[in-house]
Amino acid sequence: MSKQTLSFQAEVKQILHLVTHSLYSNKEIFLRELISNASDACDKLRFEALNDAALYEDTPNLEVRVAFDPEAKTITITDNGIGLSESEAVANLGTIAKSGTREFMAKLEGDQKKDANLIGQFGVGFYSGFIVADRITVESRRAGLTPDEGVRWTSEGAGDFEVETITRPERGTSVTLHLREGEDEFLASWKLRSIIGKYSDHISLPILMRKEEWDSEAGQQKLTDEWAPVNKASALWARAKNDITREQYEEFYKQISYDTEAPLAYTHNRVEGRSEYTQLLYIPAKAPFDLWNRDKRGGVKLYVKRVFIMDDAEALMPVYLRFVKGVIDSADLPLNVSRELLQESRDVKAIREGSTKRVLSMLESLADSEDAAEREKYAKFWKDFGAVLKEGVGEDHANQERLAKLLRFASTQADEGVSLTDYVKRMKDGQEAIYYITADTLSAAKSSPQLEIFRKKGIEVLLLVDRVDEWMLAHLFEFDGKPLQSVAKGAVDLGKLQDEEEKKKTEEAAEAFKPLLEKLKEALKDRAKDVRVTTRLVDSPACLVVDEGDISGHLARLLKQAGQDAPKGKPILEVNAEHALVKRLDGSAHFDDLAHILFDQALLAEGGQLEDPAAYVRRVNALLTA
Repeated sequence: MSKQTLSFQAEVKQILHLVTHSLYSNKEIFLRELISNASDACDKLRFEALNDAALYEDTPNLEVRVAFDPEAKTITITDNGIGLSESEAVANLGTIAKSGTREFMAKLEGDQKKDANLIGQFGVGFYSGFIVADRITVESRRAGLTPDEGVRWTSEGAGDFEVETITRPERGTSVTLHLREGEDEFLASWKLRSIIGKYSDHISLPILMRKEEWDSEAGQQKLTDEWAPVNKASALWARAKNDITREQYEEFYKQISYDTEAPLAYTHNRVEGRSEYTQLLYIPAKAPFDLWNRDKRGGVKLYVKRVFIMDDAEALMPVYLRFVKGVIDSADLPLNVSRELLQESRDVKAIREGSTKRVLSMLESLADSEDAAEREKYAKFWKDFGAVLKEGVGEDHANQERLAKLLRFASTQADEGVSLTDYVKRMKDGQEAIYYITADTLSAAKSSPQLEIFRKKGIEVLLLVDRVDEWMLAHLFEFDGKPLQSVAKGAVDLGKLQDEEEKKKTEEAAEAFKPLLEKLKEALKDRAKDVRVTTRLVDSPACLVVDEGDISGHLARLLKQAGQDAPKGKPILEVNAEHALVKRLDGSAHFDDLAHILFDQALLAEGGQLEDPAAYVRRVNALLTA
């Protein structure tokens, strides 16, 4: 028999140090993690045995056993699942091939360092055993290997671990925790049973513990040799809704999502028809750390006839709903379904469409509820997930109208929570369009000179400040028959909201200002596509706009920040003929400098950056000292 001592991967050493020195709240989480790992091992065996039934050997009934020894001060979790070979033990228990490791450690070192619940979120659940143990021994044999190809892995959670080959007749894995001083509370049957009932009752495998009986001579309970299940051993989603409490739903969510908070909302349904499936879907109460990673999908677990198939079934939920957690159990898909088959299956398409509609219905019930507490839940959801939901406007055309009703914005009348439905209800008589402006920040949007005429007339304008808004607007052209119109694109045409006298006054000003406009066009020919008199300004001297077909300055800046080349184009300079600074242009000896200052100020007002800040400063200084 060979025996060797190996060192942990550097990241594991850091995690073990934090686990043993920092994680001391909610210690009982270790049992949840180890039972979850044991259940996963059984699921993997069941899946692999679909193609090779011999892997079951002579024990087809899968189970998890939890035992404790008060004298030896040990707890042992045993499963008869897939097991580990020696190389797998070294690879799986000595290294972490997980991109989230760094984020995990950052969170442990931050304000949440005492929160043991974090450990499962990053795929390092096995190491939670060191919260209560100063030594862990793992004995395992992989299904299909011979009894003398077993492995024993031992570590005290320091810098290294020992691995040796052993003889193990039974397949599967036993994890033995040698408890550190002061952890004797876990050496009691009632304590372990209560933890299992709290965290693992939903697991579809039987979790067995030895029965107890009263020892009259000793005057206390003693363990018998008979094993009995301590969990319901039925998949939670397969049970009737009336038999499941809210607490059980919430605990199951925490188990599958590694979240510490209860979900914001959930839905549990059995769907029958062309495709039969059960869905149990949750909306989290807070955004996960990797929400903006569009390649990260791990929200929905796929089961087929209660057999676990895959953990991150991205084909079952659109990308813009990647925050949804839960389980979908199909009665129609083949048990050996692969990711490739998922992408092509008509049944999967039906499940995806049905699940998407169910999630949107959940959100609609919150958003449209007469209960203020429910609407407050939606406001909380929108704050964390709204920008992601906006992706769906362009990605899911079948549900675009439903998604549009769920959108919420800031406006010139409210800092948040304005729906398009609310906006349309408040539109002025004669108003024909839904007006909006895009900007980098809410304060920049509020102070934009393009809003001046709209404020003067009391017309509400939506303020769009999410990075995804420009992309969303490329797909959302109207709502409730009203076109969406940018206040910074094209000439301002307020239609019936602008009286004839105003129009006549503007036309006269443009005519009288014509010679000056020509001079401005010449002075700014390299920077401005056109110069014209505007009706949109009240207090400001000038602003920049673009033609309807051109990209906005805000979008051009976003593209540049993303390292992409924006289409070349020049903005239009609109000037306020009534402003003192514009009037000063006529006959000024510093005409060119004033023209460029007007343009630069308009660029700065919309959040743009000057190509030559030093030239702007020189021009301003020259005028100040003239």
